[in-house]
Amino acid sequence: MTDLAPNDSNAPPYSVSELAFALKRTLEDRYGFVRLRGELSKVTHHSNGHVYLTIKDDKSAIDGVVWKGNVRGLGVRPEHGLEVIVTGKITTYPAGSRYQIVIDSMEAAGVGALLAQLERLKAKLADEGLFAPERKKPLPSMPAVVGVITSPTGAVIRDILHRIRDRWPCQVLVWPCVVQGDAAAGQVSAAIRGFNAIEPGGPVPRPDILIVARGGGSVEDLWAFNDEGLARTVAEGTIPLISAVGHETDTTLIDFVSDRRAPTPTAAAEMATPVLAELRALISDFDRRLNRSGARLIEDRRTRLMGAARGLPRPDDILALAQQRFDIASGRLDAALHRNTSVHAQELLKVTARLTPEVLTRQRAIKADRLADLGRRLDLAARRVPDRAAQHARLPALWQRLNAAGDRRLQRDADRLAGLEKLRQSLNPERPLELGFALVRKGDGTLARSAADLVSGERVNLKFKSGDRDAVIDGEGGFVPPPPAPAAASAPKPRPKPATPPAGQGDLF
Repeated sequence: MTDLAPNDSNAPPYSVSELAFALKRTLEDRYGFVRLRGELSKVTHHSNGHVYLTIKDDKSAIDGVVWKGNVRGLGVRPEHGLEVIVTGKITTYPAGSRYQIVIDSMEAAGVGALLAQLERLKAKLADEGLFAPERKKPLPSMPAVVGVITSPTGAVIRDILHRIRDRWPCQVLVWPCVVQGDAAAGQVSAAIRGFNAIEPGGPVPRPDILIVARGGGSVEDLWAFNDEGLARTVAEGTIPLISAVGHETDTTLIDFVSDRRAPTPTAAAEMATPVLAELRALISDFDRRLNRSGARLIEDRRTRLMGAARGLPRPDDILALAQQRFDIASGRLDAALHRNTSVHAQELLKVTARLTPEVLTRQRAIKADRLADLGRRLDLAARRVPDRAAQHARLPALWQRLNAAGDRRLQRDADRLAGLEKLRQSLNPERPLELGFALVRKGDGTLARSAADLVSGERVNLKFKSGDRDAVIDGEGGFVPPPPAPAAASAPKPRPKPATPPAGQGDLF
C-alpha cells in the first residue's frame, strides 16, 4: 500500500530516533541555562546517588534530575513540599518522549521556605528523641581543657579566649573551620568528631567540654547550623557541647541538640568555666567558717569536759584505798615467799631421800641383765640361720608331698562320698517302688509295716511308682463289709497295737 501512495514531497523521512535527538539538541541549545521556581514533589533518592523529582506550581509540572556529582553541592536538601529555585538546562528523555530539567544548583525560594523546611526537620528529630532533656550531658564544673570550634579569624575567638583567660586560666584547643557557606556544616561535623576521637592520656589532651561558636547573621548565614548531619553528629558526641551560634534571638537546629545553649560566644565561655577569683573567695570563706566552727566546737567540748570533771572524785581519793590494799599485800608477800620456799625444800628432801645409789645400781643391773639376755637370744638366732636356710631348701619337696597328700585325701573323701550316696539310695523308702513293691498306708496315713497291723475290712492306700490305689483288706471267707458310716459324735475305737516283728526277721521299710 505504501508503494501506491502518492509522493507529495521530496523531503526525506525522519526515523523516530533522529527526530527525538533533533528535538533534544534544539531544546538544549535554546534552553541551555534556565532558572526555575516551584515546589518539589515525588522526590526520590536513588541508591546510585542520583535524585529524581518533580517541580510544579498550581498549573503545570516538570520532571527534574540531579546527577550524583551535583547532589553534594546543592544549597538545600531536596524534600517533598519544599519551594526552591533551581538552575539547570532543559533536555529530553528520548526513550519516553519526555522533557525534563537537569539541575545544577538548588536553593530555597525565600526565608519562608527555609523556615518551613527547618520546622519539618525539627519535628523529625524531636520524634527521634534527639531533643530529650534526659539525653543531655552535664557540664564539668572545673574543666582542664576546653575545645573551641569556630573561625580562627574574627572577634568570636578573641572574645572567648579573653573571657576564659580572665575567669579560669586553662588549656584551650581551637579547631579552625569555616562557619558560613556550603562547607561549614561538614567542617564543623568533622571538628566535633575529631575532638571526640582523641584518646585520654595521648599526646594531645582530650577536651572536657566543647564550644561551637559563631557571630550573628541572617538566616541564610546561619543556615549551615541547621544541617541534619551536623545535628546528628552533635547528638552522637560523648563530650559535653555548648552551642553559641548567633545572638540571643537567633535559634538554629544545633541549639536544640546541644547539651547547653548560650546566647552569645562570651556567655558560652562563662558557662564552660568558673571564676577563679570567686572560687578562691569561696574557699577562703569556707576556711573562715570552718575555723570558726572548729573553735566553737572545741570550746563547747572544753566546757562540757570541765563540767564533767567537776563531778568526778579526786584521783588521790580514788587511789587511796587501792594503795592501802597494795601496801598490805606487799607486806604479806615477803613472808609468803619464805613460807613457800620452806615447803618446796621439804618436798625436795622427801624426794632426794629415796634417790640412793642402791636404787640407781639396781636399775642398772636390771638393764644389764636384759641386755645380756637379748645378746644370748641374738646369738641363738644367728646360729639358727643356717638351719633356717636348709629348711627353706626343703620347701619344694615338702610342697610336692603336700600336693600328693592332698590329692590322696580328696580321692578318699570322694570314695567315701560315693559310698554314702549308694547307702542313701539303698535307704530311700521309695526305691523299692522301682522294683515293683508298693507302700501300704492305713486310713490314718501311717505306714503298715506288717500284716498284723491290718484288720479285715480296713481300707488302705497302695502307693506304686506310677500312682496310688485304694484297697480293702478282705477276711478269711472273702466277705468284704461295706465301709462304716462316719459317726459325728462317736469316739474312735482304739486300734490294736501292732505286733512286734520277730527279732530275726528284717524289715524292708
